[in-house]
Amino acid sequence: METETLIIGGGLMGAWTAFFLSGWGHPVTVLEKSRVGAQASGVNYGNLRIQGRHASEYPLSLRAQEVWERIESTLGTTCEVQATGHIYVAQTQEQMEKLERVTAEAGEFGHPVELRNRAETLRVWPWLAGEVIGTSHAPRDCTANPRLVTPAVARAAAAQGAVFLEGIEVTDVSAVGEGFEVVTCAGERLRARHLVNAAGAWANEIAAKFGERVPMFAAGPPQFVTEALPHFIGPSMQQVDGRVICRQVARGNVVVAGYPRGPSDTVGNRAPVPPHKTLDTMRRLARLVPALAGAHVIRVWSGIEGYVSDMLPVLGRSMTVPNLIHAFGFCGHGFQLSPGVGIVVSELIMDGATPTPIEAFGAGRFTEADWAGLTSHADEFDPDLKIV
Repeated sequence: METETLIIGGGLMGAWTAFFLSGWGHPVTVLEKSRVGAQASGVNYGNLRIQGRHASEYPLSLRAQEVWERIESTLGTTCEVQATGHIYVAQTQEQMEKLERVTAEAGEFGHPVELRNRAETLRVWPWLAGEVIGTSHAPRDCTANPRLVTPAVARAAAAQGAVFLEGIEVTDVSAVGEGFEVVTCAGERLRARHLVNAAGAWANEIAAKFGERVPMFAAGPPQFVTEALPHFIGPSMQQVDGRVICRQVARGNVVVAGYPRGPSDTVGNRAPVPPHKTLDTMRRLARLVPALAGAHVIRVWSGIEGYVSDMLPVLGRSMTVPNLIHAFGFCGHGFQLSPGVGIVVSELIMDGATPTPIEAFGAGRFTEADWAGLTSHADEFDPDLKIV
């Protein structure tokens, strides 16, 4: 089988890339070893958060948001995208100073963020309590249902001619002439001129085949959802230190997440949620939102995500092989970026360049120091997490 572009990975990065390429009449095939959106793309918290990102991500994030804000006309469905806004909650003066920096930086990129002290915060959101001393509020930030988005993008791409092959695991990939050859678990061989490495937590294995070593490890974001309750929480809410993250959906259920991230198994495709993690996070949530003290958790889940040592993605052209483009390692915050990633990768293939600055995300940026500690954000991960 031959095509112009092969995409390894049927998550949001691969699906959005296929959507934009097929929309321009470009032949594209997506290989997914499981089901479309089965891992990080389908099991994340669903935050479309712009504020608080690394400065290098803002142009990509803002470009992605333009797509999210017209999602219904783009895909024919809303995917439950809601303009909820997003608030960071500070509990210490140090955290409040961080929010001041977040607000200033967002303003530099034209993204409005409102800073509020404790009195102003409790006046607007009286359901907050405890040691809250202030908040930053980004009204443009949104939420969506991650279980709906990737299948919807894939359906729209397929309607434009993109081919999605599910249950097809790649066992080998190599450069052949000016293109690539991929071997599947069934012994099939597929060839293409362009290859997109969007294989999520498994993508560093593909990069390594082309001499590009990426200090990345797998971890899982433990998440829970409560029974349906009367709706009272408007925005998506997150503590500055990430220990509590929550949002209430239209049906009344409260989706909850929080650091530290837990273990995940890339071989067995499992990401367990320890019971103590659920209890600890719900206790913290109740101290911030007392009305949830008696809420019943009805389901827990996690996923397999790839985390890079500097907590920034790997996005752009390969440094070693022509026509290979990487799009992986989004460190738990790629959901919002995904349509922007799809546009950027498509531009690199179709036009040879993109107007969106992505130089900070190159695969060649890593040094031995990045491998030594693997992550400088150790407080965000379970201390028992085995990094190999």
